[in-house]
Amino acid sequence: MKDLTTVKSQGSRHSIYRPDSAYPDLSISHSRIVSVDEKTGKLLSPKTSQSDSFETFQEYELERGLKSRQAQLLALGGAIGTGLFVGSGGALSTCGPASLVLSYTFMSSIVYFVMNMLGEMTTFLPLPGNGAQSYVNDYLSSSFGFAIGYNYWYAFSILIAAEVTAAAIVVQYWTTSVNVAVWITIFLAILIALNMSSVKYFGEAEFWFASIKLITLSGLIILGIVLFFGGGPNHDRLGFRYWKQDAFIEHLAKGGTGRFLGLWTAIVKSGFAFICSPELIATTGGECKKPRRNIPKAANRFIYRLAFFYILGTLVISVIVSSKDPSLLNAKSSDAAASPFVIGIQNAGIPVLNHIINATILTSAASAGNSFLYSASRALYSIALRGLAPKIFTKVNRFGVPYFCVAISAAIGCLAYLNVSSGAENVFNWFMNITTISGFLSWVLVAFAYLRWRKAIKFYELEDRVTFKTFAQPFGAYYVIIFISLITITNGYGVFFAFNAADFIAAYITLPIIAALYFGHRAYDYYVNGVTYWLRPMDKVDVIDGLDLIEEEDANEPDPIPKNFIERVWYWIA
Repeated sequence: MKDLTTVKSQGSRHSIYRPDSAYPDLSISHSRIVSVDEKTGKLLSPKTSQSDSFETFQEYELERGLKSRQAQLLALGGAIGTGLFVGSGGALSTCGPASLVLSYTFMSSIVYFVMNMLGEMTTFLPLPGNGAQSYVNDYLSSSFGFAIGYNYWYAFSILIAAEVTAAAIVVQYWTTSVNVAVWITIFLAILIALNMSSVKYFGEAEFWFASIKLITLSGLIILGIVLFFGGGPNHDRLGFRYWKQDAFIEHLAKGGTGRFLGLWTAIVKSGFAFICSPELIATTGGECKKPRRNIPKAANRFIYRLAFFYILGTLVISVIVSSKDPSLLNAKSSDAAASPFVIGIQNAGIPVLNHIINATILTSAASAGNSFLYSASRALYSIALRGLAPKIFTKVNRFGVPYFCVAISAAIGCLAYLNVSSGAENVFNWFMNITTISGFLSWVLVAFAYLRWRKAIKFYELEDRVTFKTFAQPFGAYYVIIFISLITITNGYGVFFAFNAADFIAAYITLPIIAALYFGHRAYDYYVNGVTYWLRPMDKVDVIDGLDLIEEEDANEPDPIPKNFIERVWYWIA
């Protein structure tokens, strides 16, 4: 039953609305001030805190069902997918061990600042439906929000297909008697079922998916150290032997220029492993409990965990596998046999473990696909809330699931079936190349949105209400803008050494697509809505709507008090 408590009776009747929910412990941020039409009895809500116009009230919203431990591992689980376990082998064979490690280290520094920017904005106003695309829309303009919102949704949706395909191909490591389409169908069905369930069940499944992956990866790092010192069955002390062969492999040119191009190519290739991972923190902000405590914790620890697993993980790869290893060079890039971890274990003569690692890669792919379907549905929900997508995508069931958004995102994920045909597989790889650049462009605009958000905070004199501030800002935003712009512009530089039209289009087609989306919406906004500004004027940037409710929610939910040493350790971890 709806709970309407009248708070003002003069003129139009204003009320506090508390919806029905599958959750017994609703937070105050799900209560909203609404207007009740005296004639029809319909519930209405203002479009923004600064607007006199009203829209039809939506009964259900996304719910705060994610716990701290789930939010932390959801972000990290989505970040560590097949890019590290399998894709890193391609960068190693093409660019060399030093280039591989340096590229992942450099990209980790980029992700650090992207995560911090998103963490600050999300902690300040962790409302349901907020996310990276909503910040671009709210702090830059609705045209930028339209272009980047669909760009994010497309990227996340294609990443679903990528991870599902990777999972299906890993199963073929054990048996090829079953058509890959069968495995794709099974994995898609599992992901859809998890994402159609209550977010607390989805979060729990993702917590255990990610835990298995991270525990195994920790074990692989320890194994790499053991092999480094000759502790394997063959007692071959590896050390940095493979670094001495060719630490920086020349690429497309000779000498120092070739080695630099190899490093730059490794940086571009490493982007796929990181792409769209920091955004998961912003996406979970509206659905996790006590976000002003848990989002900063997740953001602060995310980068250290990511650096540990990615930087040490690639260092281990560079130690246990030679860039000239025949197994690495001959394996297909999408095949589980291409995993440098599997190759290194086989070379060390360790039995059975390669099957365990493949099982982990399978879990990793399923975990990342699960996270990306969640993110894709929330990205579409976010842009629909702002009127940039059909209103049907704002519908949410009583479990807090935007079910139409999940369904259409999963339908895009069905592009995984392209991999059933060898010819269509090339088309799918083309889609994947586009996805990486889509993510890079989004990071650039998130950095610009962050700078505008900081300006808005000063404009409204809200500095004392910003509870999470991070290191080296706004310089970190400039760092992201400069280097990611360079990577985006030069990501397809290789085609100019031996021009290939298909590779050129794959490298740069995202740029005109984003431009077409932006200018198309800009023309619509100008001629239909009469919007004349290119950037939202500062007095129209809304950083106030919902802030009081968020602060009241935070004040009314004190941090849990540990009762013993074990609880003290657990609360620190999770």
